[in-house]
Amino acid sequence: MEALATAPAPSRPGLPPPTRRSHLRRPKALATSKLPRRVIAALHMDGARAAPLRCTPAETDAVATASDQTETAAAAVEATEQGNNGAPAADAPAASIEGLDGIKIRRRPVTGPSVHHVGPFQFRLENEGNTPRNILEKIVWNKDVEIWQMKEKMPLYRLKGPLDNAPPARDFVAALKASYDRTALPALIAEVKKASPSRGVLRENFDPVEIAQAYEKNGAACLSVLTDSKFFQGSFDYLEAIRNAGVKCPLLCKEFIIDAWQLYYARSKGADAVLLIAAILPDRDISYMLKICKILGMAALVEVHDEREIDRVIGIDGIQLIGINNRNLETFEVDISNTKNLLEGERGQLIAQKDIIVVGESGLFTPDHVSFVQDAGVKAILVGESLIKQEDPGKAIAGLFGKDISPVSSAV
Repeated sequence: MEALATAPAPSRPGLPPPTRRSHLRRPKALATSKLPRRVIAALHMDGARAAPLRCTPAETDAVATASDQTETAAAAVEATEQGNNGAPAADAPAASIEGLDGIKIRRRPVTGPSVHHVGPFQFRLENEGNTPRNILEKIVWNKDVEIWQMKEKMPLYRLKGPLDNAPPARDFVAALKASYDRTALPALIAEVKKASPSRGVLRENFDPVEIAQAYEKNGAACLSVLTDSKFFQGSFDYLEAIRNAGVKCPLLCKEFIIDAWQLYYARSKGADAVLLIAAILPDRDISYMLKICKILGMAALVEVHDEREIDRVIGIDGIQLIGINNRNLETFEVDISNTKNLLEGERGQLIAQKDIIVVGESGLFTPDHVSFVQDAGVKAILVGESLIKQEDPGKAIAGLFGKDISPVSSAV
């Protein structure tokens, strides 16, 4: 990748037009000072400023240099953005995007953090505003702080070198289609996953490279790699190690993305696709991030859980992959009939007309489960727990489908 480009911010009434500046070349005048940065911050109860809310358009303004192809892509994105479509959600003084596009997740504690320090003492004040209402909200609050800290250590301009040296992105969508055509079964996105918040550690003897190679050998079309460390014991080191080990399957970075900076970081670590979760991202953020993914050569799997979310996502331009998660975010109960319900009637017909690949997620353990979601309209499945808990995760793939789907068996 020769250059880095993203979309500029749309014009806003009463404000001067945004400027275009590079975050990949440190200006000489700023060699000993921090780059100017516009951030969104929430106020704690005591008035102290909290960490920035998200990557804003000004923080990811277009940077195009040597590559004509990248400049063309950036220009196309800019033309779209001038129509005020696809930029991140408008800046808001509140610490939450709750209510925007029907989103129920609060981006951060509304009343500030529950932990306070007075001298050497630490105490906790909990209330409705600083207590997560479900596990996803808890993860997002932690991720907000984590990403702010990572960006301080690795600002966008410092990612230019890693991005230039990253291996070329592979076609995630094409790999799914090729597998479906070869086997006449849903293409498998096999997940490299050590633990989960609900199940704890899934595999004690965890070697991500060995597991990835076994998945590939036994017929996985693509791989999903958990990179969240606190709740899933994942790591970007796993993603990078799998890519460097020569695994040819395209890799999905399974992360909780709330900031455009994360897209660049994932690509620098070898990701070919990323996960975008509709439950935590407004429509404009999804649209904006899809454009960045396209410029970086990555696919985006946009995950939905219910009717409101899938109807939102279907209406966004550029959607290629929709993942239907059968897990209820509030109760954590799993019901695979959720996939069938969301794909019935006109909605399913519209998805087919748009040539969108639907990926079934959660609750898939047997050939009957796979057959059920395939009949509902699914052409790919993302499976982790039912494979990773087996003694040989690779061979467990045949048990999931009821037959050997490895490339060797198909060639015989």
